[in-house]
Amino acid sequence: MIRIAVTGPESCGKSTLSKALAEHFNADLIEEFGRTYLEQTDGKYSQHDLDTITAGHLKNIQLSQNSTQIIDTDFVVMQIWSESKYGNVSESIMQQVNANHFDLHILCTPDIPWEQDVLRESQYDREALFESYKSALTRSGKNFIIVKGSHTERLEKSVNSINTVLI
Repeated sequence: MIRIAVTGPESCGKSTLSKALAEHFNADLIEEFGRTYLEQTDGKYSQHDLDTITAGHLKNIQLSQNSTQIIDTDFVVMQIWSESKYGNVSESIMQQVNANHFDLHILCTPDIPWEQDVLRESQYDREALFESYKSALTRSGKNFIIVKGSHTERLEKSVNSINTVLI
């Protein structure tokens, strides 16, 4: 089983790229559980909810039986979210960050225009958050690439990198 995670700060194209990659590779798309969860709470949450979101996201990943999975949002998102919002990270989130769930992480740069969304909170912090993602992926020894530019450029670089994982 090959699992590819698409990660990065808010409004950096994760969902768009994830959908395109799932279609290209005829893979299962595991959508961001946090969005579904927050839509049910009208965007209200506490730090404990981040653990619930992490558990729900992991469950959805584990339910897929397709040999190739594209996952919209990884557990580093939960780590950075908790660090930036609450100044710390729970042990359960760090367990998932430190687990080796994914064969490749695709880190999206925030070089595309911000799209307003009632669930988004960090319009003016995207560059700093991007650096936090890059540092966290590096510190934890994750296999990752960085994609930037147009949707076509991001998709092409991602497809090429995934093809090397699939071999």
